[in-house]
Amino acid sequence: MKLLFVVTEDWYFVSHRLPLAIAAREAGYDVAVATRVAAHGETIRAAGIRLIPFGLSRRRGNPFQEIVTLVRLYCRERPDIVHHVALKPVLYGALAARLARVPAQVNAVTGLGWLFTSAKGITRIIRPAVRWTLAWLLKARGSLTIVQNPDDRDLLIRSHLPENRLRLIRGAGVDTAAFYPALEAYGTVCVVLAARMLWDKGVGEFVEAARLLTQAGLNARFVLVGDPDPDNPASVPESTLRAWHEKNGVEWWGRRDNMPAVLHAAHIACLPSYREGLPKTLLEAAACGLPIVTTDAPGCREVVRDGDNGFLVPVRDATALADALRKLIESAPLRNAMGQRSRERAVAEFSREQVIAETLAVYQELTSRPGT
Repeated sequence: MKLLFVVTEDWYFVSHRLPLAIAAREAGYDVAVATRVAAHGETIRAAGIRLIPFGLSRRRGNPFQEIVTLVRLYCRERPDIVHHVALKPVLYGALAARLARVPAQVNAVTGLGWLFTSAKGITRIIRPAVRWTLAWLLKARGSLTIVQNPDDRDLLIRSHLPENRLRLIRGAGVDTAAFYPALEAYGTVCVVLAARMLWDKGVGEFVEAARLLTQAGLNARFVLVGDPDPDNPASVPESTLRAWHEKNGVEWWGRRDNMPAVLHAAHIACLPSYREGLPKTLLEAAACGLPIVTTDAPGCREVVRDGDNGFLVPVRDATALADALRKLIESAPLRNAMGQRSRERAVAEFSREQVIAETLAVYQELTSRPGT
């Protein structure tokens, strides 16, 4: 069986899907990935995964041309299963797979992204049409859709996608051996927000909460880890990040590849995002035994039980965010108790092995159907 992944960026494939691809290869699949090749091509090839350089724009582009290019790719490769990851590959890939008569497709909706979090007028206008189109495409014969949280599942059901076409698999999983608890870091309490630097990750609210707490006399460090994403309309300008650096306790570290080390230097993890699929950065923080402050939003609330392993706050509410962070900054016993619960939840509910087994089961379900 030939399995083809379609992902926009090679870094995302390595971070979120490479272990799954390796497990599929070890299970007997002939595995390839079509993605834009930047800095991680050799990592993919070294893992024994065939790499097909393929450019699918995440922002601008010619939809007709990109769909035609996908159809040609599928006709040339003739995969038995194509696994689309994220919203744009799902939208374009599902249509292309229909046109190319791909026998089976897995569509991984990893979150509904900027289009579903933006408050701009044009996005509110086109959002219902995108929902309807997405549900129609996902009804294709030989198609199953993976969602990462119950909110996205319910939204697609309300958009008239049959429930029996949906599978809930919570995130990409976390390597609980690589991400493990360390002794609490010494020194000033450090709060880390690790993500792409996007407004809809709540970066602005995080910085405002840092200002409120610092000006109230609380001594803490508020660290942003990640780079801007110019292809995303919600990207925070680099000039803004530099202006924030070293003011009101805020530090911008940029991209860091050794995330276990970053999390071992932290006391608290924070992600005040507006909407997620299921954020890998919070799973990694939980596996490292950190208490978490995040929003009561789709995807985020899957990782945190309010008052148990962290706190949930309203979306876009910097004051509530500051209040929740204050409770943890001021109490080491509370941080330790909530951090221990985070680790327990990560091991019991979000391990990478569990996610890989559930996804391989989806492949098996599709390929064992009559006529596939």
